[in-house]
Amino acid sequence: MSKVQEILANIPEDRKEAFSKIHQVIVANLPKGFEPGISYGMLGYVIPHSLYPEGYHCKPSEPLPFASLASQKNSINFYHMGLYADPTLMEWFVAEYSKHCSQKLDMGKSCIRFNKWDQIPFELMGQLMQKISAEEWIQMYERLYKKK
Repeated sequence: MSKVQEILANIPEDRKEAFSKIHQVIVANLPKGFEPGISYGMLGYVIPHSLYPEGYHCKPSEPLPFASLASQKNSINFYHMGLYADPTLMEWFVAEYSKHCSQKLDMGKSCIRFNKWDQIPFELMGQLMQKISAEEWIQMYERLYKKK
C-alpha cells in the first residue's frame, strides 16, 4: 500500500467519501508537471525533483509544494500556495466561492477549511487546480520565495 493509499484508508468514516472525492477532483485537474504524493505528512500535489531538482528551499529534500489536503480534527483542510502567492487568483476564488457554495468561506492565507462535507464546491476546486501551470508556479515561487 502506498503512503497516499494509506492516508486515504485512514480518513475517519464520516468524511472519507468527501475527502476522497476532493483528492480525485484535484488529481483529475492537476496540470502537467504536478504529481500527487506526500508533502509534510499530508496528501501533497507537488512539482517533483525530476522537474525542479532544487526542491523546496526550506527543505531541499522535499519536492516543491503547491497544494495539500489534510483531515484535521474539525475540518478537511485544503492548502493552495497559489492563493497565497497571487492576489488576483485569491480575488477570483473568493468571488467564485459564493457562486458554488452557500456556506461562508472559512479561509486563512492559503488554507480553506471545510466542515460541512455536503457543502464542498468540488467543481470550483477543480477549476482552481487548473489556474496555474507547473511552469507558472516555478516562476512565481522563484520570484517570491526562493532566497536570492
